[in-house]
This record gives sequence, C-alpha cells and structure tokens, in this order.
Amino acid sequence: MGIHDIYLISPELALTGLAVVVVALGLAPKAKGAVRAVALIGLLVPFGFSLALWGDVHSLAGGADTAFLDTLVVDKFALFFKFLILGVLALLVLASGEYMDRFKEHQEEFLGLVFLAATGLMLLPAAADLITVFVALELATLPVAALAAFLRSEIRSTEAGLKFLLLGAMSSAVLLYGFAFVYGATGTLRLVSMDPAIPTVAEMITRPSPDAPFGNFALMVGVALSVAGFGFKLSIVPFHMWTPDVYEGAPTPVGAFLAVASKAAAFAVVLRVLYTAFGEVSADWSALFAWLAVVTMTGGNVVAMVQTNMKRLLGYSAIAHAGYMMIGLAAVAARSQDASTSDLGPSGMVFYLGAYAAMNLAAFFAVMAIANKTGSERIADFAGMAQRSPWLAGVLAVALISLTGIPPTAGFMGKLFLFNAAANADLVWLVVVGAINSVISAYYYLRVVRSMYLDQPASVGRIAAPVSMGAALLITTLAIFALGIFPGSLLDLARTVVSPLAP
Repeated sequence: MGIHDIYLISPELALTGLAVVVVALGLAPKAKGAVRAVALIGLLVPFGFSLALWGDVHSLAGGADTAFLDTLVVDKFALFFKFLILGVLALLVLASGEYMDRFKEHQEEFLGLVFLAATGLMLLPAAADLITVFVALELATLPVAALAAFLRSEIRSTEAGLKFLLLGAMSSAVLLYGFAFVYGATGTLRLVSMDPAIPTVAEMITRPSPDAPFGNFALMVGVALSVAGFGFKLSIVPFHMWTPDVYEGAPTPVGAFLAVASKAAAFAVVLRVLYTAFGEVSADWSALFAWLAVVTMTGGNVVAMVQTNMKRLLGYSAIAHAGYMMIGLAAVAARSQDASTSDLGPSGMVFYLGAYAAMNLAAFFAVMAIANKTGSERIADFAGMAQRSPWLAGVLAVALISLTGIPPTAGFMGKLFLFNAAANADLVWLVVVGAINSVISAYYYLRVVRSMYLDQPASVGRIAAPVSMGAALLITTLAIFALGIFPGSLLDLARTVVSPLAP
C-alpha cells in the first residue's frame, strides 16, 4: 500500500473521518447544535477529492487507475456514483433536521452511521474483485441495521432493524457461497480475469456443455446464488419481503437512503460485474434479468395498489422500480448484436438512477415533512393536503407523477431510455410488460394525488416545512423537471461514465 493508493480512496477516507468528527462533536454539549452544519459543510471534502480524481482519470490514457493490487478501480463510472451518493447525503442532512429532533441527543450517532454506510456504498462501484465487493457490501449493510432500529421507543423500528439484520446476514451468506462457486469455476477472484477464463476452465471442470447457461453448470450455480444475494440489496422479487417492513418501521431518512443511495450502488456493482466478468455470456444474463424484471415490476405494482401506509407504498414502489431498472440489465444483449447501440442499456440505467434519486427523494422528503406535522403516515390522512399545504402537496404530486412516468418529468425520460434499450435488444415483449406495469402504477400513485387535491382534509390546520426542508424539496423538484425537459446533459454524462465498462 502506497501514498497513491491512499489518494485513490481519499473520498471514502474523508467521509469516514467526517463520521468520526460528527460523532466526536456529540461529546461536547455546546457543539451539539452545530452537528448538522459541520456534517453538511464537511461533505465538501470528499466531494473535492472526488472532483480531483475525476480530473486525474480523465487525463489517463485508459481512463482508469487501480489501487491495492488492482482490487479497486477508480474510473468515471465509480466516480459518478460517488458524486451521486454524496449528493444524496447532502440532501438528507438538509432535509432531516426536524425529523432528527425526535432523537436530538443522538443525532450525531445517527449521522455518523449514515456516513459510514455511505462509505461502503461509495466503494462498491469501484470494487474490482469479489472479496472487495463483499467487504464493501458488509460495510454498507451493518450500519443500516442499526439505523433501521434507531427509534428505540417504537416497536416498528426495532422490528425493522431485526429483520434487516437477520435477512441481510442470510443474503450475505448466500452471496458469499455464490462467490465461492464462481471462484471455483473461473479460478480467479478478479473480475477482469473471469471473462477469458470461463470457456477454458469450463472444459477442465465439467464435460463440455455448450448448451449450459453461463458455459457450465458450476458457474451457473454460482451466478444464481450471487443474484440471490444481490437480490436482497436490490429489492427484487422474490428477495424483497424485507423492503416494505423496513421502509415503514425505520426512520424516514433511512428509508430514503435505502431507496436511493443503496439501490444506486447495488445496481452499479452488478453492472460492473456483468460487463467486466461475464461479457461472453451476456445473453444468459439478459434472459435471467428479463424474467426477474417481469416478476419484480408486476409484484411491486400489484401489491402497492392495496397499501394504506404511505411509506409502505413507497417501499413497494421501490420494488417495482427495481424491476424497471433491471430492463436495462436485460438489455446488455444489445452489446453483442449492434455495436452502435452497445451502451443503451447501461447508459439508460445510469440516467434512470439519477432521475430516480431526484423523484424518490422528493417523495420521501414531502412525506417526511407532512408526517412530522400530522403525526400520521396513513394515506387517508393525506386527504385535502393541497388546502393545508399547497407547496408540500405540489412537490409530492410532482414526485408521484414522475414515478408513474408521465411527461415532462424525469421518470418519463428514464423509462423511455430503458424501453428504447430493451427494444434495440429485441426485447419488445419486455417493453410491453413494462408499459403495462406503468399503467398499473398510475392507479396507486394518482390515487394519492387525487386524495390530496379532491378530498376534504380531516383538519384545517396549515402545514409549513422548515427552510432547510424547503430547500431540499426545491432542489429535487427542479431536478425532476430539468431531467425531464433537458435530459441530454445527464444522458451524455451517462454514456461517458459507462464507457470504461466496454470491453
């Protein structure tokens, strides 16, 4: 390990240091009031390091640098997700001040755990071997278990933390078992070394089986177990059952963090594994994720229709959107069929993850602001909210309309790019299923909008959001419309950041 290696992980080290500083502030009673300000300003340090690394890798011939004996890779793909996660953290700190008053004496521990979890998430897209992937996943997962149970006075929160911990441990075991099979079938832990090893090692381990998925059955088992392990992190059916319970019971900022930052990093590492390690069998990946996309979209949308709690509805919404994003994974077959459209799947996914971050954060923030005042997360208690708080109702309506995929919002453009990628990969049937699911989702999204604007409120009291919350809501709302009306900038950036993944 050298100084250069340390520099390449400087954003993660800076974020870890910020977590330590924030927790240390809790030891000084007079400094407690400055915790959020220090956290928000301190995020500029890892952001600055990430910006410096972006400039460095841009000047390199290969567009990437490696650290710690090539177990970590720093390229524009990894750095994009560092920026995205840091942006999510900044918005969470900005919006969560009033909510954190519930545990004001422990807000520094709360923020410290969030920053430590985010450190693991920032490492995930840069992981270049299976051990690094697993360590980064555990670093991100364990603090979230504590965060989910942070409201110790509420049974729902304790239950959410326990479910996340137990199911997370099971998924980690399955994932590690899958990695063991992959290692046995390829003879390497390095992602970049797996692709060329697949056909030769397959002949050494088993009888030649050209018709076997992924080249041989040992690798097929490893991939299946790995997908099951990742499925927990991605909230894909049938590994999704923890999602609505944890979203409902955990503090609302934790739900937002899981729905956006955790999902973005998990999809990023799957993209890197898919393109780097298993490019030769991309058609097998395409078929696997196409069917997972169908059951995930359909399962999430159908069950969301009967929800009565707003956070549970957003939980099933997150499951459904994981299905939409897997359309991008399924579209990887386009790479081998048409070189001119080879980046449609991954670039569409990257765009969708950015758009999803904006619209999901806006929805969670609006729900958090309303629930802080009403004391209820029931959908029925959102009735007439347009009369009590036109601003909060408007932001929530925009977020839900964008999640539905109605123009001119970011959600519409995101689905358009993903569906286009699937169509170019000869997955028109998957596009049809996705479109049908978007229509189904309109029922439960627009039902909330209709209730807020057409039903009578249960109370006439006005609801106002704090200034910091208002700023976070404004930023996310502007992002929804900006990405919906002017998607070109983010799409061009998405094409740039996925270019290192190309063989």
